[in-house]
Amino acid sequence: MSKLKIAIQKAGRLQEDSLQILKDSGIKVDNGRDQFRVEASNFPLELYYLRNSDIPQYVEDGVVDIAIVGENLLIEKQTNLEIVKRLGFSKCRLSLAVPKDVNYTDLSFFESKQIATSYPNTLADFLAKNQINATIHAISGSVEIAPTIGLADGIMDIVSSGNTL
Repeated sequence: MSKLKIAIQKAGRLQEDSLQILKDSGIKVDNGRDQFRVEASNFPLELYYLRNSDIPQYVEDGVVDIAIVGENLLIEKQTNLEIVKRLGFSKCRLSLAVPKDVNYTDLSFFESKQIATSYPNTLADFLAKNQINATIHAISGSVEIAPTIGLADGIMDIVSSGNTL
């Protein structure tokens, strides 16, 4: 008998709620903290604990049948994957930020400015929709320092609470 293969985050904001959905469905799986793949004890299902950014590729390649992943990742990876259902947890938003001492009034501030982000495709889409022409600096993590070191005038990040900004 074939098994349903589901991918979830190995670590991250979505993991706990993803496991809770399975539990609420009556599916019993080990926590998988130190495992890549676990089998459900009461249902023909394999659960794959994967690095968040790799999950869309595993679905596209057919390694897993379905995944629980943030929509922001699908946008950034520019995948053609179908969103079957929005689960309503771990909501996040795009946030633009500038240093506290900058006189920011509205989005037009970013016209002809430089913005650092780990999400260049998401930012490019946002800027295009808002008809803002800016230079995007794609960097990995710690975008908050970019204005301080002179790399950018502001930053864009995907946040749930915004507390780290």
